[in-house]
Amino acid sequence: MTEGPLARLLKLLQLEPLDRDLFLARTPAGEGRLFGGLVAGQAVRAAQATLEADDVGLHSLHAYFLRPGQHGLPIRMVVDRIRDGRTFATRRVVAHQGGEAIFNLSCSFSRPEVGISHQDEAPDAPPPEDLPDWEQHRAEILGRPDLVRRQPVDVRTCDPDDAHGAKQPPFKRVWMRPAGTMPDDPELHTALLVYASDRTLLSTASRPHGLPWGKRMVASLDHAVWIHRVPVRFDDWILYASTSPAAHAARGLVQGAMYDRLGVRIASVSQEGLIRVPRERG
Repeated sequence: MTEGPLARLLKLLQLEPLDRDLFLARTPAGEGRLFGGLVAGQAVRAAQATLEADDVGLHSLHAYFLRPGQHGLPIRMVVDRIRDGRTFATRRVVAHQGGEAIFNLSCSFSRPEVGISHQDEAPDAPPPEDLPDWEQHRAEILGRPDLVRRQPVDVRTCDPDDAHGAKQPPFKRVWMRPAGTMPDDPELHTALLVYASDRTLLSTASRPHGLPWGKRMVASLDHAVWIHRVPVRFDDWILYASTSPAAHAARGLVQGAMYDRLGVRIASVSQEGLIRVPRERG
């Protein structure tokens, strides 16, 4: 039986320990630059593997994408144990591939604590079951139905990009769900949520400029995630709403919020990315 994309991703999120704070991460075969969300999820897994307590969960991360990752080459994850306190633990992870640093992560873990709680209202959104599939919509815009990719996370779009490049508001809502059954492991759920948080954001910043797929070149520059609900459960649809408040000098800022189906805010995300119009070949 052929292994599905979610099962393959979960295997990539299982790292090989080489030393006390050194881990080896595998990458899949493929073309083009490696998906940054994969490297981020693997770096989170490396940090999780160094925790001395089992009752702490990731609550924030701040990361920089330094160089494009390559398919088919292993990544060495080097972890620095910055601090282990009574409530918080801090880690730094640098991902190396081909002898160069490609990704830098600072992350913080905390124990559960009773305290203040509030959130904004989740935006209205149609249910995911009847919405267009993100990958099919992408292939239609590109005019290449053969380019539909099987992904480990299903994405359904509430606000499809205009295929003809009409300018649209810098706001987008998508539903996301693992494309299969997740094991009952909160640390894997957290890593998969971080993986998924890197999807769809830069398309939001491209909308007011009429730059759908095929008319833009994008790359994540930095990425931040704050997780409000620990332990993380990512085995059902999550609404991911994003907006782009500013863009300048080919860099777009996007801010996102993740909600479960009951409207509970699970996480907040910020990302700045490079967005360029491809030069025509003369």
